[in-house]
Amino acid sequence: MHWAALLPLQNPSCASPIDAQSLAVWALQFTPRVALVEEAVLLEVEASLRLFGGAASLHALVEAGARELGAHVAWAPTGLAALALVRQGLADGLSRPLEQWLDALPLTSLSAVALHQATLSRVGCRTLGQVRALPRGGIARRFDAALLAALDQAYGLRPETYAWVGLPETFHARLELMSRVETAPALLFGAQRLLMLMCGWLRARQLGATAFTLRWCHDSLRSRAAGLGGELTIRTAAPTQNAEHFARLLAEHLAKVELLAPAGDLELLADAVEPLEEQSHSLIPDPAHQGASVRLALERIQARLGEDCIRRPQLCADHRLEWMQQWSAEEPRRNARPQPLHGLPLPTWVLDKPLQLTERDNRPVYQGKLQLLLGPDRVEGGWWDREADETAPTRNVQRDYWLAISPHAGLLWVFQARLAGEETAWFLHGHYG
Repeated sequence: MHWAALLPLQNPSCASPIDAQSLAVWALQFTPRVALVEEAVLLEVEASLRLFGGAASLHALVEAGARELGAHVAWAPTGLAALALVRQGLADGLSRPLEQWLDALPLTSLSAVALHQATLSRVGCRTLGQVRALPRGGIARRFDAALLAALDQAYGLRPETYAWVGLPETFHARLELMSRVETAPALLFGAQRLLMLMCGWLRARQLGATAFTLRWCHDSLRSRAAGLGGELTIRTAAPTQNAEHFARLLAEHLAKVELLAPAGDLELLADAVEPLEEQSHSLIPDPAHQGASVRLALERIQARLGEDCIRRPQLCADHRLEWMQQWSAEEPRRNARPQPLHGLPLPTWVLDKPLQLTERDNRPVYQGKLQLLLGPDRVEGGWWDREADETAPTRNVQRDYWLAISPHAGLLWVFQARLAGEETAWFLHGHYG
């Protein structure tokens, strides 16, 4: 078997240690077999080794995350052995036979043995190996059954049974800061731990967060006008589990916040979550995810410069090409698809303003006489549409579109204006790639 033990450590330089319950929820991203045993968290990861690319890869992931959360990690073939090692500050119980590690540990390494430390010391026992060398019959008669059971389980002679931690339906974590924070950007240091816990919960539930809220409580010596605390809600364009991205967005928003009083406690809540789409692990790049980095950069720009600084294209229910799309600061509707409003294929590039063409022998000319290939595709209407100025003329059109070819310019999208009372004329409106 393959076990890990996580022990929260006191780190007075930044914040109080993460409680074992929150640490257990974070560890559920690696395996569903997570148990709370006294002050530590035990993980049975044998079935997860292949999923995470082997023991070395899994060890690196767990140890890196535990280091950020302020916890120490130990590895061993049994859960109680890992617990005994982590209490002594040791990490690797897999490189040598288990007996060589455990025999040298003091009696305090296992709680069931430490309970009888005074009696065992009087008979000359200082280590687990010395207790294990005593006659089993004498140990059974003189001590309770838990001592022998703990030794057997730690050495792998008896199976271990634990009550596994369940995964909560919602995420809510709290952190007490070791010192009072007077500026909002300084809250990010403690908030990063909470973000890591939230991302571990998201991975365990295979969800992505689209909104989370950071709350802070003011010091008890605050003024009455400062209130109990404040909060900040961060939203993302798409569900994600990226703690670094969450931290960057939070940093941009905290830079604009002014604390009314020093803060001492932090809380983090996952407000909105969505199922995360599985990504392909193929060696061939997936075009559907190539724009992810661009989307993350746009979110950071929007957080820094304001919500109105980013414009997104929005499809409109209009058959006239110039007004089929508009630019808006609002998030576009997901899964929106353009409707096939034209019988001809639409061009790759569209001119901002149609270019009027000359005619020769009743045929339009653009770098040579045009040959009309497909058409006509009539588009008309817009008598109801006008600019913001009420005195401006309406944008009514009546056009016959054609797919044409030029000897030098290639495929073109042209139309013939046919509004009543106006001179019939040909215009160039777009180019094909």
